[in-house]
Amino acid sequence: MALKCGIVGLPNVGKSTLFNCLSSAKAQAANFPFCTIEPNVGIITVPDERLTKLAEIVHPGRIVPATCEIVDIAGLVKGASKGEGLGNKFLGNIRETDAIIHVLRCFDDDNITHVDGTIDPIRDKEIIDTELQLKDLETIESRLAKQQKIAASGNKDAKIEVSVLETYKEVLEQGKNARIVEFSSKEEQDAAHNLFLLTAKPVLYVCNVDEASAKSGNAYSSKVEEVAKAENAEVLIIAARTEEDIASLDTYEDKQMFLDELGLEESGVNRLTKKAYSLLNLETFITAGEMEVKAWTYRKGWKAPQCAGVIHTDFEKGFIRAEVIKYDDYIKYGSEAAVREAGKLGIEGKDYVVQDGDIMHFRFNV
Repeated sequence: MALKCGIVGLPNVGKSTLFNCLSSAKAQAANFPFCTIEPNVGIITVPDERLTKLAEIVHPGRIVPATCEIVDIAGLVKGASKGEGLGNKFLGNIRETDAIIHVLRCFDDDNITHVDGTIDPIRDKEIIDTELQLKDLETIESRLAKQQKIAASGNKDAKIEVSVLETYKEVLEQGKNARIVEFSSKEEQDAAHNLFLLTAKPVLYVCNVDEASAKSGNAYSSKVEEVAKAENAEVLIIAARTEEDIASLDTYEDKQMFLDELGLEESGVNRLTKKAYSLLNLETFITAGEMEVKAWTYRKGWKAPQCAGVIHTDFEKGFIRAEVIKYDDYIKYGSEAAVREAGKLGIEGKDYVVQDGDIMHFRFNV
């Protein structure tokens, strides 16, 4: 499933350091602006403790986790919407992503240059927001002029789109992002989706802090959390340099010892990966057998036949039914046979909405 998150931010806020921790594809990280020019793409594994638990029961030949795609995009500067710096290239790369991980510098370090000379994550956020909003306004104004002419002839679809465009225009001109707008009708939602606005993409704000602030954050990250609430957006606190040190350790035990010393239960990279997966509106169903325990990615809200098609298109075409075991039941009873005996195996039809963590077996005929 080709969905991807883009890591964005001003130059020198820690994007590439974070990307290096997330992915085996190494981005260059250096202390000067525009170090990253071409977007770096990495496939990252989504941590899922459920797979390990199931493997302890099933003893499969292998474990196959879910993955998602992360793109490290070049740093943006003020004026990007008008082509400043790497503006047009940057904005084009963002348009190709499905969600945004917005990295904000929330640490002091005289040895790492900030393009504006001082540390202010709210200002940094607003710089990028403004550039994306200006580009969205450009898109809307161009589209609006065309659709108003069509709507004047009585075209129903054009009238709906004009209403959507005017709503977005009003919000963007107030310096707000398109993602705060919610449309009630299916027709409006479809029209909004087809605009592919930059500021309509879901966002996760990542506060890159110093090691001492890795657990609870600091005054900078607190300000970001306050602002993010207005957008109903999530905030994640992470110390990218510390994560880089953790990633360099050879063994799980060494990494866990480092985390214990910091008072963290889980690495920031793991937390960020899970958040990215969720940000893309993705969930996981599982197949478990002697050959493999495997996580399969699907869009939240999909029904059983669509999920069957993730494994093979023939499964969806010839779908008959799905046999579903809830993860907690599998762990409780210890085997598929025991689950069946306890009457906990569900037989589901075409209208079943798959739930995250469902262990599934599809019956089909082609």
